[in-house]
Amino acid sequence: MIRAVIVMNDQGKPRLVKFYDYQPVEKQQEVIRSIYAVLSSRAENVSNFIRADPVFGPDAMLVYKTFATLYFVFVFDTYENELAMLDLMQVFVESLDKCFSNVCELDIVFNFNKVHAILDEIVLGGQVLETDSSDVVKAVQEITRLEKAANSISLVPKSIHGWQGR
Repeated sequence: MIRAVIVMNDQGKPRLVKFYDYQPVEKQQEVIRSIYAVLSSRAENVSNFIRADPVFGPDAMLVYKTFATLYFVFVFDTYENELAMLDLMQVFVESLDKCFSNVCELDIVFNFNKVHAILDEIVLGGQVLETDSSDVVKAVQEITRLEKAANSISLVPKSIHGWQGR
């Protein structure tokens, strides 16, 4: 099971945080600080896989990858395949790239609803739903289309039984 997905910038500011098991806000902040402390001090030539036992308890692993100024982090049980989690992270980044054409930190900050929708198409409740970025993008485009259609529906007609809005 995937326990958390975290995207943070290279200064440790979280840009996307999604825990799939309940964590109080204080614990979430502590976890993010701990993860950033570990990631920022690691050399570039070491493995992207880390045991996360001290933070998440026994049988927890963390995989991360740096894209531009962002750390993408997946925390998961040791029952999951490490390489599959790295591949899933790549699917997430590819989907973001396709939806935002060269995603950057500001895209994530200002379009957090869409970013969450993208992540929810890939992972829901800690379980992997989709591994094809093209299918994810299609689903998100359909959600966007439906949202636009719903927003264009007028709830109040311009003229109600002779009332002209005087």
